[in-house]
Amino acid sequence: MMDKVDKRDRATQFRLRLARAMQDRNMSQSALARQIGTDRSTISQALTGHDARLPGAHVVGGCAQALGVSADWLLGLSDRPESAAALTAAALQLNEAPRALVDERIFGWHQEAAGYKIRHVPAGLPDMLKTNEMLAWEYRPHLGRTTVQAINASRDRLNWMRSAQSDYEIALPLHELYCFAKGTGYYDDLPASIRTEQLDHLHALTTQLYPRLRLYLFDARKLYSAPITVFGPLLAVIYTGGHYMAFRDRERIETLSLHFDTLVRQAAFTARDIPDHLDGLRPLVRD
Repeated sequence: MMDKVDKRDRATQFRLRLARAMQDRNMSQSALARQIGTDRSTISQALTGHDARLPGAHVVGGCAQALGVSADWLLGLSDRPESAAALTAAALQLNEAPRALVDERIFGWHQEAAGYKIRHVPAGLPDMLKTNEMLAWEYRPHLGRTTVQAINASRDRLNWMRSAQSDYEIALPLHELYCFAKGTGYYDDLPASIRTEQLDHLHALTTQLYPRLRLYLFDARKLYSAPITVFGPLLAVIYTGGHYMAFRDRERIETLSLHFDTLVRQAAFTARDIPDHLDGLRPLVRD
């Protein structure tokens, strides 16, 4: 008996949702029938029938495709009217990533996530922890004579981010700070004076801002991570170099959050270890 009631309710819901979708798209019965390759009486019966029977699967699927909604929504199996393609497009965005200091898109994501924990694996040293001299060395080839203005504007945004009541967890490969202190690889022509000042700056920040700022170092020989940022439960972003891949669906946000948890759990140096580790790196700085 209950099964018959469920079927009747579902048929009623199908009729209501089909009528709503047609109204939203301003589509007539005749136009919908032409779109799905059936006759108008089939659509009319689907809209006005009073029994528990639903149209065949090909009619339901055709209506869903023609009206830009999901068949599950028409059948009452989902509360989301969007099609699978629309949901995928909404869940994933691909945004261009300019080679610059904190850009407007990144800053906007930080503003959106104000108050939430932000977890970050940067491509190198995180911009928000760099000295002005370090920023100038790194970005002058790209920003030219506007470097000073860009740094000043960036500092305003970074100061906002630091005061936004968000906790920051940052995970770096262990070799990044070692190569930085030694001045090898990417940092080959970075003067020792800038490296020394930057290490002192990191020491001060990781001491003064703990526990709101927590820095972890993981061994890249055991673990690997692409540059990612997880903005609380709202958004997860993968940095590809030229673009940001931004995910808003819960499953992918949770997956990247679990990945970050692994980096923290297996960190070679935890947030409490960082000041002493920085002290140990300082003797490596030489001209």
